[in-house]
Amino acid sequence: MVNSVQRTGRGSRPVVVVTGASAGVGRATAIAFAQQGYDVALIARGHERLGSAGRAVERAGGRALMLPADVADAEAVFAAADRVAHEWGGIDVWVNDAMATVFAPVHRTAPDEFKRVTEVTYLGQVHGTLAALKHMRPRDHGTIVQVGSALSYRSIPLQSAYCGAKFAVRGFTDSLRSELIHQGSRIRLTMVQLPAVNTPQFDWARSRMPRRLQPVPPIHQPEAIAAAIVRAAEEAPRELWIGWPSVRAIVGTMIAPGLLDRLAARAAWEGQMTDEPADASEPGNLFEAVPGDPGSHGRFDARSRPAVRSASSTWIRGALGMLGLGVAASTVLLATWAERERNFARER
Repeated sequence: MVNSVQRTGRGSRPVVVVTGASAGVGRATAIAFAQQGYDVALIARGHERLGSAGRAVERAGGRALMLPADVADAEAVFAAADRVAHEWGGIDVWVNDAMATVFAPVHRTAPDEFKRVTEVTYLGQVHGTLAALKHMRPRDHGTIVQVGSALSYRSIPLQSAYCGAKFAVRGFTDSLRSELIHQGSRIRLTMVQLPAVNTPQFDWARSRMPRRLQPVPPIHQPEAIAAAIVRAAEEAPRELWIGWPSVRAIVGTMIAPGLLDRLAARAAWEGQMTDEPADASEPGNLFEAVPGDPGSHGRFDARSRPAVRSASSTWIRGALGMLGLGVAASTVLLATWAERERNFARER
């Protein structure tokens, strides 16, 4: 992959910045880029996990630059980007992955919790994008990857703050994409829409639910998702829909949103909880990083898929369009044939 990415900074290795890089998908993504010959700058809150993730990047073959920062703090994100550009000569790829969520019905979610999820999950991506553009625009070069979710199209119960933030990321990204096209910019912008992933967030997230949390099955391993994110950075499709569950949720919402509302009301509520009772004493990681270093994986290894298919949203929409045209053409042909048969019968 390194050969397909033009390096604009000092040295021969491309540079990627990954936010939310100390655990989960972000950590797996940082390691995956290192395996592809990148030097990796890691941004996250948790100092202990950040150091561990940096060492994993170095074992995978990349240089690591650990940058403790909360993506909700715009000045901290800009300072981190400035340091990367100063030490390594430029930024070739920026991956916005940091997120936070609350599992609770809307009426049990506090205003400050909505605010915090929005600041991290939405504004964190805005801050990262602005920081990346600051260093990419002078060279008219670089790729920005927004890590989204099928939930940026198909909201589900119990995660209204997170779904709203992911919808906002998609709206912001589409607006910026049009601006870059208008400006004739060579900076590339892509968004990946993720399925359920086996990450530690289901033990860290703030929750008011009576039972322990889980991703809505089927669940995928973070390394498979990371490989798709690296692919998105290389090919820069408009969007990359990862996994059949994402495709099904997005397309289903486009075709029959009311039906999916009812399905989500029935299946997604219970589907986000296991049968185990929740630990009511756990405050979650919404405002402060929690201790410990589980790595990239959550507790669902036995139930998680090691591989995932992905497809460009443009290809899927094109295929659906061709299917629709085929159905329409077949309908016209059948109607024409039926009319001819009726005319023939009358003539006899």
